[in-house]
Amino acid sequence: MAPTIFAPAVPQTMADFNVTNKSLGSFLVSVFIVAFIFGPLFLTPLGEQYGRAPITHITNIGFVIFTVICGVSVNVGMLIIFRFLAGLMGCVAITLGGGFIADIMPPARRGTALTIWTIGPLAGPVIAPVIGGYLSMAKGWRWTFYLTAILQGFFTICCFIFLPETYGPRILQLKAKRLRKETGNHNLRSIMDTGVTTLSRIQTALIRPSKMLIRSPIAQIMALYTSLVYGYMYFLFTTFTEVFEGQYGFNTGQAGLAYLGLGIGFIIGQIAVGRFSDRYLAAQKAKHGSHKPEDRLPPLVIGGFLVPIGLVWYGWSADKHTHWIVPIIGTGFVGLGILFVFLPIQMYLIDTFNIYAASAIAVNTVVRSIFGTVLPVAGPPMYRRLGLGWGNTLLAGVAVVFTPVPFLLLRYGEKIRLDKRFRPKL
Repeated sequence: MAPTIFAPAVPQTMADFNVTNKSLGSFLVSVFIVAFIFGPLFLTPLGEQYGRAPITHITNIGFVIFTVICGVSVNVGMLIIFRFLAGLMGCVAITLGGGFIADIMPPARRGTALTIWTIGPLAGPVIAPVIGGYLSMAKGWRWTFYLTAILQGFFTICCFIFLPETYGPRILQLKAKRLRKETGNHNLRSIMDTGVTTLSRIQTALIRPSKMLIRSPIAQIMALYTSLVYGYMYFLFTTFTEVFEGQYGFNTGQAGLAYLGLGIGFIIGQIAVGRFSDRYLAAQKAKHGSHKPEDRLPPLVIGGFLVPIGLVWYGWSADKHTHWIVPIIGTGFVGLGILFVFLPIQMYLIDTFNIYAASAIAVNTVVRSIFGTVLPVAGPPMYRRLGLGWGNTLLAGVAVVFTPVPFLLLRYGEKIRLDKRFRPKL
């Protein structure tokens, strides 16, 4: 919820701080995602060194503190800085989520588990503007941050109570340490203990995501494709308020409701991909005796076509002032397409990199966050120059260029993935 609950309140915030630059207004939303470019590169690997649970607990607390400070900001500079810091803390829950699932769920059940988990990262940004729109009208923009901090405070407590350590190497490391203390036998070591120093392990963990990004074509392709649709998602998130207030005369609360088209698309996509993925994996195992990560990818083919179709539908219907439900239906197709891309890729990365899934997702998060930051800032100027119709057609054209990618991955993905030249030592 945190990146977008504030989106409908941006005009109110800009008026309070006497800011007129619309691109800066978009940046107030997307600066939260700027932090996702940096945080996963060092916070997520630390989770593979010291365990996922302690890093989660620490960053949860930091997120609450910085979100409260956002709510008491006295100028736009202060708001930007502390919203960035809140994003830095908040990115850990997103990038470590796939790691927790990889730790505790066997491959045959990961599709369902990841579908449930993805409700947060995808449905949250859609529900949040609806809440934020009416909340900011009733209580002011600051309460969008206070509510976020209250909810996060509750879940932080829940994490301390219910969230155990799940990362296998760390669990064995702690068990060996306990047994050394109990038995006095200082030769006891975890089976995964290679004898390297703690500093060396930290260095290895910190450079692991970079090695994946530089040397693994699979990680690169998945990051780029996810980045495209993720950038489009935040492009829409940051421009919906202006489009529906300007084109249809919506008030702040009604503008928040415009996000529901994307949300419905996400929900349908989650149900469809979740039901398909694990069943298809089981069918492939029954047919061939085993399954492979590429068996997660067929929904990508559909998603590659749905995104450009939805963008053209949304752009031209809004441009021509058709009934407001028509462009919202178009965004539903965009949301469905985004889910058909996002979720299979997350499953594929978890199945491919296993215990290093969190680092693989961190790479994916960093690259997509760059797109999620840059594209929204370009939104208002692009719409002014090209209009809603041609502007969204341009975005759709770029998406069409990527439609061959799923077919190529289904045909050559396994060969690339297993090629020793493209398998960095992690």
